[in-house]
This record gives sequence, C-alpha cells and structure tokens, in this order.
Amino acid sequence: MARGRGMSATAPDLGGGEASAGKEPRTARGRRTLRLILDAAAEEFGAKGFHEGSISGITRRAGVALGSFYTYFDSKDDVFRALVRDMSDQVREHVAPAIKGATGGQIAAEQAALLAFIRFARAHKEIYRIIDEAEFVDPESFRMHYATTAERIAKRLQAAAARGEVREDVNEIHAWAIMGMNVFLGLRYSVWQEDVDPEAIAQTVAAMLTHGIGTER
Repeated sequence: MARGRGMSATAPDLGGGEASAGKEPRTARGRRTLRLILDAAAEEFGAKGFHEGSISGITRRAGVALGSFYTYFDSKDDVFRALVRDMSDQVREHVAPAIKGATGGQIAAEQAALLAFIRFARAHKEIYRIIDEAEFVDPESFRMHYATTAERIAKRLQAAAARGEVREDVNEIHAWAIMGMNVFLGLRYSVWQEDVDPEAIAQTVAAMLTHGIGTER
C-alpha cells in the first residue's frame, strides 16, 4: 500500500495534488483518497515507468477500488500529469522552510536549499525517473517543473543582490546554473549512491558559490 509521502506538515491528513478538471475532491475523505492515489502513482511509475505502469497497479498500491481512481482522474495520462505537478510542489514545500530558516545570508540559504533537496531526493528517488519521463509523456509539465524552479531561484538571488549579499549582476543564467548543479548532485549523491554526507555536499557547493573556482581574486 502506498505510504503517505506527500502529506505536508500543515495538513498531514489531507495532502495536496490536483484531480482531473471537474473531479476535485470536496471532502476531507476525498482529499485523503486523492493523496493515496498520487502516492501510489509515484510508486508505480517510479518502479515501472509510465508505459509499463498501470491504473490497476496504482489502485492496488493505494488500496482503493478502480472506481475510486476514475472518481478523480480520467486516464493514466491525467494522473501522471498531476503527479509531476505534485512532486514539483513537494520539492518546493520541502525546501522552502530550510531557506526561510537559514541564517547568514543568501549563500547560507542556497546551502540549506541544496541540503534539503538532497535529503528529499534520497527519500524520493522515484522523482528522477518520473520527471525524466515527463519530457516525453508530458513535455509541458516537464518544462514547467524546471522553469518554475529556476524562476524561484532567480527571484531570491535578485532579492539577495538588492540586499548586497551577492553580486549585483546575478541573473537567470546563474539561477539555471545553480538549479542544474543541484539536480545532478541529487542524481549522483541521492539516486546513484549515498556515499557522501549531505552536509559535506552542501558545504562544498556553498564554498564554491562564495569563492568561485578560479585563481583570480
């Protein structure tokens, strides 16, 4: 049965996620069922991929009737699309408190963000397979996942520049570079192997962001 991976700290029994248009749950019980289906879809697609994964596999993992699936989703494509958005939201919701709680300026905030992401990815390795498959199954969601992530990074870098915490010429390129670095660090040190302490990874990257890797100062 699917675990409650997506349940947030603020609403542990309801969770998030979106149903197909016109099928949004109206009760707490419905939202819990939707959460179970999305968590089960993450397990199913994470283990088998989109094409080999099935609606019946999702409902078995969720412990719900087949009819319950169609109460909230029209098709396998729809639940996959909702899952990509849901996992993207989960990353944001997991990382945001770490950023907010960081002290010591924007570099410390980026360090905290990477640390939180590495830990999230270790607990949710399936996110890489699901997001990668989205490039072909649902290109719009795939692009939106990365575009919105880079946009959030750019906004916080620009705010930090206004406070004098980072260089004033930071821009979208810096945001995409940081995001790309974080994504591949998560792949190497969360999905492929967990052979380096997440704290050490985040500290190394923070030092690189602070000092750069060139010899000129």
